Amino acid sequence: MFGSIGFPELIMILSIALLVFGPKKLPEVGKSIGKALREFRRTSDEIKEKIEEEIQASEFRDIKKDIDQVTNFKFDISSEPENPYEHVESTPTEPAIDKTAPVETPKESTKKAEQDESGNKVT
Repeated sequence: MFGSIGFPELIMILSIALLVFGPKKLPEVGKSIGKALREFRRTSDEIKEKIEEEIQASEFRDIKKDIDQVTNFKFDISSEPENPYEHVESTPTEPAIDKTAPVETPKESTKKAEQDESGNKVT
């Protein structure tokens, strides 16, 4: 009931209170101490409830925020995909040619194919 206070300690405290306050004032003092303890307990319970409500409200806000993010995610597979080339003005009709590279004629390319690695002609 009182934690680590046993029955003998409680009798000692009550007898000292009886001697200090006297038999006439002891019931009034006990009543006022009881009211103060009840008020303290009720106030501490209210504070605990407020803290727990605030924690729950915070958790609900976080959950609602997560749900809103999920529901606001737009992924529509029915629409056509975006054109990746829309930023290009026009597509080239001919392949790009590197004008700095040496140009080989068809005769030169056949001559190279007829030569082996050492440059000798293969027959």
